[in-house]
Amino acid sequence: MKKKLIIFDIDGTLLYSNKIDSQCFADTYEKVYHLKFPSIDWSKYPHVTDDTIFKTVIQNHFQRDATKEEMHYFQNEYVALIQTKRREQPLEFKEVPNARKTIEHLLRSDVYEVGIATGGWRRPAMVKLNHVGIATSNLHMSFADGNPTREDIINAVFHQTKAKGISFEKVVYVGDAVWDVETTRNMNIPFIGVRREGDSNFLKQFGAETVIRNYKDLNLFLSFVETSKVPKKENKYFLKKDF
Repeated sequence: MKKKLIIFDIDGTLLYSNKIDSQCFADTYEKVYHLKFPSIDWSKYPHVTDDTIFKTVIQNHFQRDATKEEMHYFQNEYVALIQTKRREQPLEFKEVPNARKTIEHLLRSDVYEVGIATGGWRRPAMVKLNHVGIATSNLHMSFADGNPTREDIINAVFHQTKAKGISFEKVVYVGDAVWDVETTRNMNIPFIGVRREGDSNFLKQFGAETVIRNYKDLNLFLSFVETSKVPKKENKYFLKKDF
């Protein structure tokens, strides 16, 4: 029986910690290299993945490639800092309402397989998922480690499921950012957007057709899985309607 594969981003999609975690990345860089981190506006980088962002900044500052050893050391420091922040400010790192229960429901069903495809490295991503209680043992997961683009990361999930002999009648990606819209459009994958403040028009103007605020209405989310479409090209005349 063919199933549906639902792939989730993490930051802004399953949990809220984007700004603090982004600042942790910058603060770690400045601690390690004693240089100002250029920007936490990730859209300024060639690809929005931890691998590419880190390597780009190293290349710009030192005119050389980042080594595996320094990437490992940087990740150690970065993970330590985000763990510290979660202990100090636990209420700032909340799950998107009903995200965990939604994934648990999908995993109990014979209809769905669930994936994680995030632009973050594996180690900090696992800290984030564990913090909000999302079990990962039955998820098809891909991270930025060794994957320079978000397309590479999503394709890695496809490679995993193909290796297990699982085929799908539909694949849906759930994300919160403009680069998620662009990636799914490039890959011809239906998309569901998540916007914390309900500003669904932000993603709709870039071509997303379906945007939710959270997962409180499980039946509504599942209906959007069925009806979701590949993002259109940038839409300047989008409907001003929130779900």
